[in-house]
This record gives sequence, structure tokens and C-alpha cells, in this order.
Amino acid sequence: MAKGNILVIDDEEQLRKLLSRLLSLEGYTLFEAGTVRNALKLFEKEDIHVVLSDVKLPDGNGVALVETIKQKYPQTELILLTAYGNISDGVQAIKNGAFDYITKGDDNNKIMPLVSKAMDKALLQFRIRDLEKKIGGKYNFDNIIGDSSAIRNAINLARKVAPTDVTVLLLGETGAGKEVFAQAIHAASQRSAEPFVAVNCSAFSKEILESELFGHKAGAYTGAVKDTKGFFEEARGGTIFLDEIGEMAIELQAKLLRVLETQSFYKVGESKPTQTDVRIIAATNRSLEEEINRGNFRADLFYRLSAFQVRLPSLQERKKDIPALARFFLQQVSPKLNKRISRISDAFLDALQQHTWKGNIRELRNVIERAVILSEGDTLDVNALPLDFRLEDEGETATLSLAAIEKRHIARVLHYTNGNKTKAAEILQIGLTTLYNKLKEYGL
Repeated sequence: MAKGNILVIDDEEQLRKLLSRLLSLEGYTLFEAGTVRNALKLFEKEDIHVVLSDVKLPDGNGVALVETIKQKYPQTELILLTAYGNISDGVQAIKNGAFDYITKGDDNNKIMPLVSKAMDKALLQFRIRDLEKKIGGKYNFDNIIGDSSAIRNAINLARKVAPTDVTVLLLGETGAGKEVFAQAIHAASQRSAEPFVAVNCSAFSKEILESELFGHKAGAYTGAVKDTKGFFEEARGGTIFLDEIGEMAIELQAKLLRVLETQSFYKVGESKPTQTDVRIIAATNRSLEEEINRGNFRADLFYRLSAFQVRLPSLQERKKDIPALARFFLQQVSPKLNKRISRISDAFLDALQQHTWKGNIRELRNVIERAVILSEGDTLDVNALPLDFRLEDEGETATLSLAAIEKRHIARVLHYTNGNKTKAAEILQIGLTTLYNKLKEYGL
């Protein structure tokens, strides 16, 4: 797997090829140019992370090139190579934004570690750029959809705490939009120009999560071949969002508490603390008070995390917002799936509002996406909804009969198995032939 893109600029082809060969053996993807003009053309086609350039070029000067590239591509890092060291050139190159300035031949042993450091810095800067593009004004409080009092109260609380540096704990069911709120808080804070880094604590084992959060030193464990930054280091100056904080192992909770108290942490395998400056936003769908009573969560960490709590309502508590959310997701999904669907029928919306949304907003989006895929015309209608949605709309009298209850249950199980009849028959504890007969009987 390539470790990053490097551009070597030198009019001496033999030297350029040799340097490219050595760097490619380290796992980098190499590009070459013999002139300033050709180098700048490459920037229009590729993300160049690190540049190694000769100072003297046929159509320009490497020192001036540094300034040109940094103005247009500030995330790229440049290392200048010169045949004869010149202090004034070196000083000017650094002023122009060069990562370093070294002499050819005498400093060959410095090139590889220098490139590695420059690449680490460049990749982080490109990652921040991509995150900023992703956010791009999308995550702000004005773009959170809903006029129900429940969501408005949550937004008002989050708006008030956003400009501060206070730690925030977001509470709410899975799929209720906690990461959207965390992004909006960051976007409205004084740290908005700095990184926002989101980490799902349930997605990693204890050992991996520790390394991902705090980084590690080379040799800390098998496979740790070089020093690696963790999320807390990458988020310096910005915000780190710790989702599913209730899933964090209790041993790691002590390390997180240290960050909250001292703004410092220890990398895996390191005895010297690393300073950081981050705002922490945490989220959970669990009751942390209950987890404390079970011995799974530290009380002192809970008190530090819950300095300011914002509870996000479930979709069940804000059914008034379902039509607006459904239309928003339709506008998002329809073009991506090359569909021209612009309307939602009243029956479709009624079915959505009668449904019990255990997966909240995330589940609603999935339902809209599925309906768009199945629809042929320009309108989403109930026929595009899963069977259990349509059965919910049959009325009170119909649901009282034994046949209706059986029909509803079979439909739910089929929805759960994504239409797999063999698996549905196993769950229902009936034969496959019996299931087919019932499907025919109920018109499912």
C-alpha cells in the first residue's frame, strides 16, 4: 500500500531516477519532472504530498518555486536539494515555507528520515483539508432539520455551549444524530478552523483503541516500526468526538481522565508525556450512571465529561419532524441513485409517522433510500415501503384477528432476514413448505 505521493524535480535524469527508485522502495508513489513547468502541470492532476526539488532548474529557481507551490497548495511539504550549500538561499527557502534545505551528497543519510517526517506532516494536513471539505458549512445548527420543541430545545442548549471550551456529553439513542450535533458544536466554536476528529470507541479493541487515541513509539509492540501520532495529537487545537464512550475499557478511562485534567497523555511505549490542546465532546446511548453502579465506568470521569449535557430526542419524540426529514433525505438520495423522484405521497408519510423508529434518523434515511431504489415513477408511495410498514397501517379491527397477527409477524421476520425464506422459517420454527403456503395464503 502506497504511503504517499512524492514529486522529484531535477533536470539531471540519472540522479532523478536514482532518487525515485530509492523512495519507491520505501513504499511511496513517485512522480518526476525535469522543469518547473512540468512540475506545476503534475499538481493539476495529482495530490502531491512531498516535493524534493533541486535549487537550480532550467526554467526557474527552487527557492522561488517553494513560495509558488505553498501559496496554491499549502498542504504540500517541500525539501530543497542543492549541490552547493548557500546560507542565504537556505534561510529564504525556509521563509518561503520549505520543510528543509539540504546539500546533495553530504546529506544522503538524512533524506529518508527527513522525507518520512515531511510526509507525516503533509498527510495530516491533507487529512485536515479533506475533513474541512467534508464539513464545508454542512454541519451547523441552521442545517439541523426539525421544528419540534424537543429538537429545538436540544439545539438551543448546544448553541449556548458551542462558543466555550466546556466538555460536552451528548445523550440519546443510537441513530439520533449525535455526530451531527458534535460537528455543529465544533463549527460554532472558536476551534472551527482546526481539525474535528471523530472516533467510535466501540469499533476498536482496548489495545488498538489506546494506540489510535494516543499514538505509539517505534518498537512499542510487534509491527510498530515508527513513531505514530494518535487522534489526540491529530486533533490538536480542535475537537475530538468520542462516540459510544460507554464502550471504552475502564483501563483507558483513566488515561482519558488524565487528558481532561492535564491536557497531556502518554503514547504507548513512551515514558514522557505529550501535551495537547483539544476540546472533548463525548456521546453515549447508555446510562453512564448505571454503568458506574455496575463497575464499568469511572464516576470521576463521568463527572468531568458531563460538565454540560445535551440530550437528543428520539425520532419517536419528534414525529412532527418526519415529513421534513423524509423530504430532505429524498433530495439527497434521489440524484445519487440517478432517480428523478420529487414527491412523497400522503399515504407514504402517514405510514412513516405511524412507525416505531428504533433506529431513529439513521433508520429513516435507510428506509427512504430503499424506497427510492424500488420506485419507478416520480413519487414515493406506500408500495415502496417494507411490508411491516404497510401492515402497521391496516387499522385497529384488522389487527385483532389471529390471521392478521400471524401475517404481521411473518412479514416482520421476512423484513429482518432481508427476504431470506430459509432463515425466516428457522426463526419461525416452521417448515419451509409451511412458510411458502402461508406466504401464498396472506399474499406476502
